[in-house]
Amino acid sequence: MGYSEPTEGYFHSVICNSLDFRNSTVNNDLRYKVWDDPPQTEPLFLTMAHYDKMVNSGQPFARRFQANGPLLDKIDEKLLKRPGHGPVPGAWCAGRKSWFIDPCSQWSDVNVVKPGPQALKLQKYINRTLEEADSGAKSCRL
Repeated sequence: MGYSEPTEGYFHSVICNSLDFRNSTVNNDLRYKVWDDPPQTEPLFLTMAHYDKMVNSGQPFARRFQANGPLLDKIDEKLLKRPGHGPVPGAWCAGRKSWFIDPCSQWSDVNVVKPGPQALKLQKYINRTLEEADSGAKSCRL
């Protein structure tokens, strides 16, 4: 695996170092990461041991995950309520829950978007992050 952090942080670095934008930029990439001490070139792979701290961090995204790892299955089950390998349930599911019928096999109006619990949690996190940036606590000011 190659080192990917510079690519991920490229625009953030350019903007935070720009005189035009650094005083109005939030210094937060919205991701939960765990690093070695001292940090290596990539964050550690997240494991089941990181689950509680990751969820309680409030960060809406996280990295690095092992492909097909048990942590991804737990996120699907506990946070996203995703059944098996199906889609994440949403407002478009019109069917009733039953043990033999997938509630998403019957669709409602796909043009109606209603925020679910995780979207509301994301909204609160973004609002809090913006308030911190306004206070200067987490901005790119140098």
